[in-house]
Amino acid sequence: MSEQQDGANLILRLYEIRREERMRKARDWFISDFHPASSKDVLGALMGEYSADFRMVVSYWDMAAALVNHGAIDEQLFNDMNTEHVVVYAKMEPFLSEFRTMPGVPPYLYLAQLEKVVIRIPDAEERIAAVRSYMKRRREVRDKTSGEAAVN
Repeated sequence: MSEQQDGANLILRLYEIRREERMRKARDWFISDFHPASSKDVLGALMGEYSADFRMVVSYWDMAAALVNHGAIDEQLFNDMNTEHVVVYAKMEPFLSEFRTMPGVPPYLYLAQLEKVVIRIPDAEERIAAVRSYMKRRREVRDKTSGEAAVN
């Protein structure tokens, strides 16, 4: 099998993992319900009821990015086939420097693989800003809809 075929097979395997029921639940929580405004919010998720979901999602995307960074998956193919890793990075990036200075956390490791992949995307800053804007609008619509449902 060629390297391209091996990389494509890894992408398909990553997709299969994303479809697993437990992973879907964790991803849904992270994307739809986890909106950290501070490192305290991130720590709350890490130490609270959704700890497993949080760790599952961020470690999955950091692992997937490591496959890219080590040449197992072509970077362009990975970025063409995925966008969720940018969402995860956009949510976590404001808190990375603080997390990397916490005792017991090697400063260069926490989500470093994911960060390397995302920041190499040619329009990374624009994509991250677009993701944050989209997530904010999505949250506002959800909050408004929830408020209207509570009134009715």
